Amino acid sequence: MGITLAEEIVLLSLDGESGVARQRQAVGWAAAGGILVELVMAERVSVTDKYLSLSDTTSTGEELLDSRIGLIGAWLRGRSKRRVTDWLTRDHTRAVGGALERLHARGVVGAELDKVLGMFPRRRHPEADGTVGRELRERLGAVVVGGLDPDERTAGLVALLHAAKLHRLAFPDVPRRGVAARMAEIAAGQWATDSVRAAIRDTQAAMVTAMAATAAATS
Repeated sequence: MGITLAEEIVLLSLDGESGVARQRQAVGWAAAGGILVELVMAERVSVTDKYLSLSDTTSTGEELLDSRIGLIGAWLRGRSKRRVTDWLTRDHTRAVGGALERLHARGVVGAELDKVLGMFPRRRHPEADGTVGRELRERLGAVVVGGLDPDERTAGLVALLHAAKLHRLAFPDVPRRGVAARMAEIAAGQWATDSVRAAIRDTQAAMVTAMAATAAATS
């Protein structure tokens, strides 16, 4: 496995000059959704309608995903299923940090600590290996702008970015209207197996609901 969907989303969010994650809250929702979708693809969890269940606790061999298997098991507390929105609300605040740790461990990004105005601590993650980010953007561009058919993982990535309204992070030089329709088409398309496609759809819906509820609660 290459980098996970969550890592791809977070990598897209990093500012090229400062190495700081942009739109961190929205990215957190998308990254948490990415972890779920990847666990569905690995057949470790099921996302059906509004509910999440754990179907297999064996290791995937990927640290970020395996950590969530344990956390989801503890969170279920013996229940067979719980609401996807509740899990995303719980996990979105830590998803970015977890993805950054894995990107750093892989040597894709660095990890630095400085202070803004000499006072406020700030973590920076400048790219250490730019080939990963370039290949990611080329793959997205070929599918969204170039019109190529996506594979299952790329379709999931596009769907998550679209649900979290992160079009500009993926395509900073293309007007939103130039990519949003194509991203919506991919999100609704037939690129994945039935179970994964349904999980992507239901995770998208849960993300939108949870994001709206959180925004209303903090407004």
